[in-house]
Amino acid sequence: MPRLTFRNAEESDVSLILEFIKKLADYEKRLDEVIATEEDIRYWVFEKQQAEVIFALEDDKVIGFALFFLSFSTYIGKVNLHLEDLFINPEYRGKGYGKAMLKRLAKIVVDRGYGRFEWTCLSWNKSSIDFYLSLGAKQKDWNVFHLTDKELEKLANE
Repeated sequence: MPRLTFRNAEESDVSLILEFIKKLADYEKRLDEVIATEEDIRYWVFEKQQAEVIFALEDDKVIGFALFFLSFSTYIGKVNLHLEDLFINPEYRGKGYGKAMLKRLAKIVVDRGYGRFEWTCLSWNKSSIDFYLSLGAKQKDWNVFHLTDKELEKLANE
């Protein structure tokens, strides 16, 4: 029977992290949007420690990852764990590894005393939405917005 374990990413994993980011982007049909470089990952994740990465391993082979960071809730006065990316290689899906990764992250939230565990999901990804709802996750009733580089630059310099 395969054995699932987890490990925290190390700086030597930068290329592996970027590889998983690209796998997820390809799955989401957004690979052309990935402009992150290994240098970006090294700087923000390891030098500035603005995010963390955990790998899932089946029998010591890396088969998935989760990248998360902290946000702050003014309403509850605590930090939250925001899951940015979670990806399990397709050939390892259906074994409960995605749920195991979420359980691992939930334990981090509880052990560290964070306020919430949250993430977003593309609206077309019904299978993931159904999976999250089956775990007891609740959908928030607001939209997520972002500014592209062009709009960001314009707003910053008005």
